[in-house]
Amino acid sequence: MALNLSEIESKLKDKISREISLGEEGINRFRIFNPYEFDDGDHFSIFLKKENGNWIFTDEAHTIMHLSYDMDVSALKKEGTRQKILTNIIANFGLEEYDGSLSIKIDNEDFGGAFYNYIHALIKITDLSYLSKEIVRSTFYEDFKDLISESVPQERLTFSYTHPDYDKEGKYVVDCRINGMPKPVFLFAIPNDSKCKDVMITMYLFEKWGVKYHSVSIFEDQEQINRRVLAQFSDIGEKQFSALLSNKERIKSYLSEQIA
Repeated sequence: MALNLSEIESKLKDKISREISLGEEGINRFRIFNPYEFDDGDHFSIFLKKENGNWIFTDEAHTIMHLSYDMDVSALKKEGTRQKILTNIIANFGLEEYDGSLSIKIDNEDFGGAFYNYIHALIKITDLSYLSKEIVRSTFYEDFKDLISESVPQERLTFSYTHPDYDKEGKYVVDCRINGMPKPVFLFAIPNDSKCKDVMITMYLFEKWGVKYHSVSIFEDQEQINRRVLAQFSDIGEKQFSALLSNKERIKSYLSEQIA
């Protein structure tokens, strides 16, 4: 099919925005200039190109790369909330993903319809870096669990541990217990004030019960914790990491020393 650029450009403008234009960049490859932007002001990178005999719109992996500036994009490849959201967007809008590149095939010369779906999919995907607080909280626990699982052999881990003798109802939960040493390590994942207070109660009860352990508390963002609550927590908590994402390597190193 010989492309009529003016006709295609007109279809895209009619369907999406008058601010769209095409620029030729090589054989069967065209850059689509568009008004859609990331939060930092950079425009979406979108190309029209022929691949394996079919015309497609593709971002040539620019969207995922841009997300990496604000989030850990490795989470998009692991089972969890973010990965499920991305998978649903790709399926619902008819996209394909390969090695980070997001594309959509153009069927029956419907350039306008394909581009409409593609733009809306990219907008939703960029919103992954602005998840609601509830979703962010769930991904924090997923990130916590992934990090611990990468750092410590599985046979030494017990997630959602409760003391079998003193807490038969399972009310006071340790997010992860690391076994295999004279004193186990109790790991706590803390996203907010409420969890910080719960962990304090749990620690005080373990102290009352005479349970011997080392505590490690990993915050989602310690700066978001109330100063008074944090001061009280510091009286009983041992090792603390102020933020999970910015301290991943330090946490891994510390845990490796503890289990050696």
